[in-house]
Amino acid sequence: MKRKKSLCIPVVLAVIILVCSGVFSLVKPYEDSGDHNKTRTGKFISHYIDVGQGDSEFIEFPDGKSMLIDAGTDKYGENVINYIKNLGYSKIDYIVGTHPHSDHIGGMADVVNAFDIGSIYMPKASTNTETFENLLLTVQNKGMTINTAKAGISIAVSEDYGYSADILAPIDNEYDDLNNYSVVIKITYGDNKFLYMGDAEKESEEELLDSHTNLKADVIKVGHHGSNTSSSSDFVRAVDADYAIFSVGKDNDYGHPHSQAVKRWKNIGAEIYRTDEIGTVVISSDGKNITADAA
Repeated sequence: MKRKKSLCIPVVLAVIILVCSGVFSLVKPYEDSGDHNKTRTGKFISHYIDVGQGDSEFIEFPDGKSMLIDAGTDKYGENVINYIKNLGYSKIDYIVGTHPHSDHIGGMADVVNAFDIGSIYMPKASTNTETFENLLLTVQNKGMTINTAKAGISIAVSEDYGYSADILAPIDNEYDDLNNYSVVIKITYGDNKFLYMGDAEKESEEELLDSHTNLKADVIKVGHHGSNTSSSSDFVRAVDADYAIFSVGKDNDYGHPHSQAVKRWKNIGAEIYRTDEIGTVVISSDGKNITADAA
């Protein structure tokens, strides 16, 4: 990752100061101005943006609202911004940083600066990286706070348009691996359901299974780029997805996606879509029927 110029406040101290001064807050709904610069389509559209070896998903709700989950590494920030602007948006209603790894939040500071933002959600997890510090400072400088993301919180609900976006994880308060702090989101639109796993690994998957949460989904953004540390057999069977989306970089150094993880999704009949093979993947739903294509 390209190094940025060091800030004058030491990284660890800066993180402590920002958290203690209220950059993170309890969930507070924002007032919707109604100006989304986008025609209501009556459809739910999920864009799995090709950001190389990273994650970024942009979601269009049927009432014109929008959500961004992650923004790839810092070099992909402009790509994500341009993609969203080309769709006709100048405002993002909800932003979710699934966890503080650079391949998920590296481009987020640029996104926050480029758009009118409704609310921001991240788990209560920290790391001593310049990427994480830069995002916290950017949020603070914009006069915003970060809502703590945890299981049981509903980010968005619309009875009129028949959708909801609910946080299923993180469930526990502490994990040894930052990946397991990943915000897991389930979006329901009509009869269709969509899961976004961030980098959640088997520990998080087991907690979800033990919680007896209904994990059935039509579409899943597979956890941790298809690593074999995710997509356990029990979890895959519980989700029973028709479409499995792998966000991975071509010829990446990690060997993602792992052949066994891909096989487990294929074995339950899921259609496999990989960003390293076809680029950005677009899934559309009218609440009953789902279509999948490359952008």
